[in-house]
Amino acid sequence: MNAPASGNEARAVLVGVDLGAGSAFDPTLDELALLAESAGDTPVARLIARRKAPDAALFVGSGKADELKALVEQSGGHCVIFDQALSPTQQRNLERHLGVEVLDRTGLILEIFAARAQSHEGKLQVELAQLQYLSNRLVRRWTHLERQRGGVGHRGGPGERQIELDRRMIGERIKALKSRLDKVKRQRGTQRRSRERAGTFKISLIGYTNAGKSTLFNALVKARSYAADQLFATLDTTTRQLYLEDAQRSVSLSDTVGFIRDLPHTLVKAFAATLQEAAEADLLLHVVDAASPVLDEQMAEVERVLAEIDAAGIPQILVFNKLDQLDDTRRPRVTADVMEFDGGRRVPRVFVSALRGQGLAELRGLLATAVLADGKLAHAVGPVGAEPSAATAPDTESAWLQRQA
Repeated sequence: MNAPASGNEARAVLVGVDLGAGSAFDPTLDELALLAESAGDTPVARLIARRKAPDAALFVGSGKADELKALVEQSGGHCVIFDQALSPTQQRNLERHLGVEVLDRTGLILEIFAARAQSHEGKLQVELAQLQYLSNRLVRRWTHLERQRGGVGHRGGPGERQIELDRRMIGERIKALKSRLDKVKRQRGTQRRSRERAGTFKISLIGYTNAGKSTLFNALVKARSYAADQLFATLDTTTRQLYLEDAQRSVSLSDTVGFIRDLPHTLVKAFAATLQEAAEADLLLHVVDAASPVLDEQMAEVERVLAEIDAAGIPQILVFNKLDQLDDTRRPRVTADVMEFDGGRRVPRVFVSALRGQGLAELRGLLATAVLADGKLAHAVGPVGAEPSAATAPDTESAWLQRQA
């Protein structure tokens, strides 16, 4: 979100709408607040609404829109951020009604990605996603312009509207970006084939954003990738060699972008080249924030995106991170065990603190076992009958397992 003219951080009013069963809804709006802070905004107020269906004009309805306007004025808000996706018409009508800038979850995530992308490929991917998002919203910016006229001396007859000119330019830019990204994909494919010829075992770190993937990556390979306690701290894939002493060989370890609920489809498509690292890995390290109160929903979202990029069948190790943030009553009784899902799927699990170095020896052992077994991990660690860990409440874990059936 753009900062106000004074140069201070924008004061944001957060809005969440409960649309009933079947729709994603966070009654606390905590994740949206973290996203806003990651974009440089300061959440100053929150509003929850409940509807059976979105209002076609104002999303929340006229009555709730009036309540929201009063809240914006009372809190001194500079902008309003919705936790759901808005149509271009809804966004335009809300801005007119509220008198401040309005952004939805998709637009907010795109702003964060645009600010964080560092590599050439990452910048291309973000620009493509932004243009795809903007192409449907041009009407918001150009409704005040009259029809342009073409030809020398304006005698060429009616020309194109400014919005049509912009849409055509955006279309041409999207085409050029896709062409350049196709070239990047081919380059990555060449690099992957080179690793395959060398017999390199490929491991990718995946997980919900802010689960601690980059911290774990740095701890394992002694790298200095950027890591911070914020959403989407890492956007660009980083690959390093990791030597596993127990296996007497090196493997390729990649740190990838974090997943998040309602990740814009434009980003999933735009980041296809980056996510391909995960889709073509021999093993996935699914990093989970063990201290998160909603870890089951976060794990389910990661699994959903993996299915979307055809990576659901790749062997996994569950790495429950941030062990140091758990109090004594929630700490696991064993460092490593196996989770068994409905249908007989068995996934090794290890508890670590990437920040403190706890559990990393056990994780390295699991990785060595996976390499020697060529990724087949069904019997990598102890029996499935091991006691359940106290770090994940039975009802939380079972709820997630049921959704994976």
